[in-house]
Amino acid sequence: MHISNLLKVAIYALKRNKLRALLTMLGIIIGVASVIAMLAIGQGSKKSIQDQISTMGTNLVFVMAGSQQRGGIQMGNSGAVNITVKDMDAIRADCPSISDLSPEVRANGQAVYSNKNWPTSLFGSNTEYLNIKKIEVGSGRCFTEKEVKSAAKVCLIGATVIEHLFGKDANPIGLTVRYKKIPFKIIGVLKPKGTNTFGQDQDDLLLAPYTTVQKRVMAITYFQSIQSSAINETKTKDAAAEMEQALRKSHKIKEGAENDFTIRSQDELVSTFSSISNVLTILLGAIASISLLVGGIGIMNIMYVSVTERTREIGLRMAVGGRGKDILMQFLIESILLSVLGGVIGILLGIGVSKLIGILMGWPTVVLPASVVLSFFVCTVIGVFFGWYPARKAASLNPIDALRFE
Repeated sequence: MHISNLLKVAIYALKRNKLRALLTMLGIIIGVASVIAMLAIGQGSKKSIQDQISTMGTNLVFVMAGSQQRGGIQMGNSGAVNITVKDMDAIRADCPSISDLSPEVRANGQAVYSNKNWPTSLFGSNTEYLNIKKIEVGSGRCFTEKEVKSAAKVCLIGATVIEHLFGKDANPIGLTVRYKKIPFKIIGVLKPKGTNTFGQDQDDLLLAPYTTVQKRVMAITYFQSIQSSAINETKTKDAAAEMEQALRKSHKIKEGAENDFTIRSQDELVSTFSSISNVLTILLGAIASISLLVGGIGIMNIMYVSVTERTREIGLRMAVGGRGKDILMQFLIESILLSVLGGVIGILLGIGVSKLIGILMGWPTVVLPASVVLSFFVCTVIGVFFGWYPARKAASLNPIDALRFE
């Protein structure tokens, strides 16, 4: 029998039992929609993390004192050689892949204005820090190199600190806040950045010259870290390698000896979070795929029922010259139609659900074309796999026995 005739027969058989066909497809529809929606949520989360990390500087490279791991055991910074101005000079001289470079010192305490106070962090840096961290000045100005050298008591203030000390829409430029009893004149307001990937409020800070924080607030001569940015993203690894060589030379570390500092890059952070996100996405997709398996079993079950119901019809077709392969193809086409049609509806439903989740719940979702193509392919495979055995059973029936079947 020609394939077009077999297709017509299969469609007619499904039309005779519309409700049963719909209920059979329901497992496939739900399975495909679940897979697409879960993968969309996973990919959306991955993209969201990458976007948020990029706001911190995609070509960021930083160094901290102390080796983070020794022999697989997490170590502290006790006994570590401190990061100093000497190291900054070494990096500037020997690291051509680095464009901006800034020390970072950080103090924790209370910012006080009038009768109000707010616990926040005071960061000390130079003028290049804003470029490295992708921070912008919304109003006012940044401190100058002259103010850094003179350890001037000036600062820039974040939106969260403004809200708690002065009021949400206040303009604090020119006013003075006290931090650990040291008065700081506010010369600029930072543009809001919101919460980062780790749930940290990026607007809850004061930013001052590092010399001021070192001498007047913390009474130290070293840096807690050095922040830098590579010329571009492709130079991040080169910048990290050059920085390592420069610091090993500056610290007089012998060949084969372990570093007394740790270098990290934003590229490593993106890679780590992407790997975690990929694992979670695969896990979500695998869980959702279980419903596809259930849908396939439903198709096999209903095809068995269909073969039993139409045993006399099968015997009659064989008696008038129908071949076994024609019977097999007839039932196989029915199975594939159920699976593919359910898959198409499931794909449309999955895309719709993904968009709806993004709108109603505010979760980032990204529907990948690959997930749609994969879902359609899997549906076809399920139709063939779970429809083959019932179709084979129908094709192997004895015509005489089939005609006698009641």
